Amino acid sequence: MSQTRGRYDFCIGLVLAMSSSIFIGGSFILKKKGLLRLARKGSMRAGQGGHAYLKEWLWWAGLLSMGAGEVANFAAYAFAPATLVTPLGALSVLVSAILSSFFLNEKLNLHGKIGCLLSILGSTVMVIHAPQEEEVETLNEMSHKLGDPGFVVFATLVVIVSLILIFVVGPRHGQTNILVYITICSVIGALSVSCVKGLGIAIKEFFAGKPVLKHPLSWILVPSLVVCVSTQINYLNRALDIFNTSIVTPIYYVIFTTSVLTCSAILFKEWQHMAADDIIGTFSGFLTIIVGIFLLHAFKDVNFTLANLPLSLRKDDRAANGTLLSMHDCLNHDEESSACLGEMQSTETPAARRNGSLSAF
Repeated sequence: MSQTRGRYDFCIGLVLAMSSSIFIGGSFILKKKGLLRLARKGSMRAGQGGHAYLKEWLWWAGLLSMGAGEVANFAAYAFAPATLVTPLGALSVLVSAILSSFFLNEKLNLHGKIGCLLSILGSTVMVIHAPQEEEVETLNEMSHKLGDPGFVVFATLVVIVSLILIFVVGPRHGQTNILVYITICSVIGALSVSCVKGLGIAIKEFFAGKPVLKHPLSWILVPSLVVCVSTQINYLNRALDIFNTSIVTPIYYVIFTTSVLTCSAILFKEWQHMAADDIIGTFSGFLTIIVGIFLLHAFKDVNFTLANLPLSLRKDDRAANGTLLSMHDCLNHDEESSACLGEMQSTETPAARRNGSLSAF
């Protein structure tokens, strides 16, 4: 019975995680559209510390969409392990990329389509190999986990690094280095996931009739979650305002997911209950998603489609045939062959010599 219940919870968490990605992926587009409208009006931009976006309805629509996604994500953590829920955030990257091509005039080329396919395949592999059950079921167990020395050290380092980035590095390099604001969002996000997981357990216990409101951990997790989420929203807005959405989204996903997986390994120790092939499968799926996201955005400005592929091959063939024909003409004229070969060798670049160009013959 418990195994059947665990499978049922796993499926619920999976559906909630996928719906969360759809809402969050759409929220990036709505918020970016709102920020672009403000920039055209000449308002102080969020990247410069302005808060004019609070008067823009598109930004609020994006915030509501993200809120719906976060609620679904919140509920997903109550039913499924963080090792499964967090990496499925890659689907929000796909939604964001597809919607960007329609509403932000960002093209999705062949590399992007292959990247989408790889991300979907990687997500599928992670779903297959993810742990099927969660070990932490009560707030008392969660309190014991949060008091573990390993997690205390991890949380302390996260807070110290975040404060250094916010007050020292951010004012100097935040406008030019994309990693500054995104790193703040990502590492703080690891702590917010822990808070969400704890509150999810509290909600399940509340509906089971247990006195969770009397447990001090419930009142610690709520303000901690508010602080973490507020910080994430603030610095994610700054990153979106300054840099391209198609760059911010994948980098944020990779750093955020890595931070959460690290936090999950330290806090919940889910990896200790997984077989070796499941661990390998989970990491392989995650790396496949990263490769897919890289292809999706690294070559987004390259105009390359399936229709261009035969044309590119024909150009390469013509270039090779042209070189061979010029050599043949030179060799057919005995009196001019020495001069012709000398000219070909003189125009040969050092790189061509190293690569073994045909003219060397």
